[in-house]
Amino acid sequence: MSHDRLIVRFFNLVNKRDMNRFKELLTENAEFYFPKTRPLLGKDQIIRFFNILFRQYPELGFKIHRKIIQGQMAAVHWTNHGVSRRGEPYENEGVTILEIEEDKIRLISDFFKDTEKF
Repeated sequence: MSHDRLIVRFFNLVNKRDMNRFKELLTENAEFYFPKTRPLLGKDQIIRFFNILFRQYPELGFKIHRKIIQGQMAAVHWTNHGVSRRGEPYENEGVTILEIEEDKIRLISDFFKDTEKF
């Protein structure tokens, strides 16, 4: 799978909340760095994080605006919109850095503009 397709699939599966297929995109030793949290190491911790995020934001969708792919690294500029479990609207803008290893994602690092909610 091309890096471009892998990136699009990554965000599509997050939008669909399909964590079974999403998990297949990650290496066993994948790492996730999210603002204001400790590093999440391994598939299981990353999936657990997303399940908690989805409970906090029952509606949350990402739209990709730009991708920069260089070798095994990619930067993805996105916006998201959603609603918290309290019914509060949410939106943000950020960049996700991805490191790809043998057609799977080894590293995810998020940077976004508004960290107030987290």
